[in-house]
Amino acid sequence: MEFNIHLTPEKIKLELDRYIIGQTKTKKIISVAIYNHYKRLYLINKKKILLEKSNILLVGPTGSGKTLLVKTLAKIVNVPIIIVDATSFTEAGYVGDDVETIIQKLLHECDYNVDLAERSIIYIDEIDKISKKNDFFSGKDVSGEGVQQSLLKLIEGMNISVTPLVDKKNNQQQNVFIVNTTNILFIVGGAFSGIENLISIRINNELSFIKKKNNNSFLNFTSTEDLINFGMIPEFLGRLPIIAIFKELNILELIYILIKPKNSLLKQFCYLFIIEGIIIKFSFESIKEIAKVAIKKKIGARGLKSIIENILLETMFIFSSKKKLKYIIIYKEVLTLKKKPIFIYK
Repeated sequence: MEFNIHLTPEKIKLELDRYIIGQTKTKKIISVAIYNHYKRLYLINKKKILLEKSNILLVGPTGSGKTLLVKTLAKIVNVPIIIVDATSFTEAGYVGDDVETIIQKLLHECDYNVDLAERSIIYIDEIDKISKKNDFFSGKDVSGEGVQQSLLKLIEGMNISVTPLVDKKNNQQQNVFIVNTTNILFIVGGAFSGIENLISIRINNELSFIKKKNNNSFLNFTSTEDLINFGMIPEFLGRLPIIAIFKELNILELIYILIKPKNSLLKQFCYLFIIEGIIIKFSFESIKEIAKVAIKKKIGARGLKSIIENILLETMFIFSSKKKLKYIIIYKEVLTLKKKPIFIYK
């Protein structure tokens, strides 16, 4: 499989726009980064020029679309991807996974095709959770700097011996695969909750009026210095030269997420009812209220599905037994006053 060199940054962003609402500048930054990364591999294969890899750091609140964007990118460029949680990894000598298991999972995802694995994408989520911190009683670093150091080597490029993921009861001789991580694109992301305070201190509150206007604006000024103060080590950040900021989604963007994308949540739920011969309709005011609840609970787009599930729980529980039910209408008061949806029968 060879990367389509004609898949320009503009085309990548257009594809992202089909699935992801808002984050316009961030999508441009990442589209250019992805294009340049795979153009780099293309040029290396042609033995024309050697360019350094540019891994990506995503910063933004929970539910702003970081994971969805990475998954969508992998589909656009047609490469395998694995998503791992940084909190599952610990420094050698402590209970937890070693960072090398990331490559084991990737190779398994690639059906043990080493060449394909070496051109894939790895997304490490919750990276902010491994900021430097000490155990209060022992003074030892239990999950922060040591894990960052281990990930640093992995991201920078190293050969890793990998054995297949198999049933532990199988004691037969296993093949060993050697995977070089130099050309794997690493994308790491985290909410970095509280970093706005560090940014505010750095700029001596000169932009305090912005925070009053938009609590999210300080993130736009995130610098490497702020991330170091948060607890990320300089060497680790040095391997993540591209920083993309995800802003907190506003009510209009959440409404668009509910109705606009190709595979929007409301389209999915409508389909669940249609296959039962029932048409479900949401009033615009009810959709707006769903978005308001997500903002109030600070759960972003990630929490929209749980809100809808909660609204429709009783309805989904009984609708399959209502043979003559034709329409279900969800209106604002279903959310605000806990009223029942309107049922219309044949």
